[in-house]
Amino acid sequence: MTYWLVANPEAGDGQKGREFWLEQLANAGITSLEYGSFQEQGWQSQVKAGDIVMVAGGDGSVNAGASLCLERNATLAVLPSGTANDFARNLALPDDPAAVCELVQQGVTQLVDVAEFGDGIFLNVAHVGLGTLPARESQGSAKKLFGRFSYGVELLRRVNAKRGFHAKIQCDQAFVRGHWLSIAVSNGAFFGGGNEIPQATANDGLLDVIAVKPRPLFQLLLTFFLVQFSGKSPRRTSTVVHLKGRRCDILTANEKTVTVDGDAAGKTPLRAMCRKHCLRVIGPEVVSTGEAENSQPGLK
Repeated sequence: MTYWLVANPEAGDGQKGREFWLEQLANAGITSLEYGSFQEQGWQSQVKAGDIVMVAGGDGSVNAGASLCLERNATLAVLPSGTANDFARNLALPDDPAAVCELVQQGVTQLVDVAEFGDGIFLNVAHVGLGTLPARESQGSAKKLFGRFSYGVELLRRVNAKRGFHAKIQCDQAFVRGHWLSIAVSNGAFFGGGNEIPQATANDGLLDVIAVKPRPLFQLLLTFFLVQFSGKSPRRTSTVVHLKGRRCDILTANEKTVTVDGDAAGKTPLRAMCRKHCLRVIGPEVVSTGEAENSQPGLK
C-alpha cells in the first residue's frame, strides 16, 4: 500500500499546504509517501487498488481525488484545507489536523455514496440558480476574509437581484414544476459551509433535492432558520420543496449554469444518479442529520 499526498496550495486561506500536512502526517507516523498533483497526469496511473490518496484541499480538490479513487479502487483520505469542507463534515472528521492524520494512520474507513452526472461526479451538492453564485463569485480577498461565510455573504448580496427561473424537477416518481430561485441536488448532509439538509446522510443511496421559490429576503431567512433549528424537512411551506430519490433530472426553460462541489460544471439539463456505497473513505462515521427517510416527502 502506498500513501499519496495531493495538496492544493490555493485552498482556503493558503495556510494548510503540503508542508503543513507533511509535518502532521510525520507526527502520526506516516513518513513514507508519494506526491501527486491534479495538474499532472502521469502519476495517477501508478495509483493501485488499496492505496490511500490523501487530498489536502477544498471540496473541489476532494471531488477530483474521489474520481481518481473510484477509477483506481483506492481509498480517499480528506485533509480538510478548504473554505467550506462540507465533505469532511459528512465524514465527521475532527477539526484537529493531528487527529485527522491519526485516523489516516489507523486506516479507519467507511463506504459512502457518489452522485454521477454526465461524465462527472459530485460528493456534496450540485446547484442551479442562485446557489451557483457563491462558487462563481466568492473568490479572492472576500473568500479569505469571510471564510465559509463568504457563501452566505454573496447570497445575501445578490438575493434581491434575482427573479428566479422556470424548471421541471423529476425525482424518481415525484414530479414538480415551477418558478425557482435556487435548486440544490445534495448527495450528503451539508452544503455551503455547513448548512444542513434535513433527514440526510451521505450513505443512504438517495439524493436530496431542495428547491427554493423566489420570495422576499425576510421570508427566505425565516424559512432557512426554521429548517436549521428544527432539523426537519418543511412539509408545508410556500417557499421550499424537498424531494428524495435515487435519480434526479432538472430541466430548465433556458440554459442555466450548473456548479458541483463549488466548481462550474456546465449547463442544464442536469441529470444525476446516486451510486450507493461505491467510494471508500477515511472517517470514523457518516453523519446523519436525522432519521433518513426512504419514502418521498410530500410535494410542497
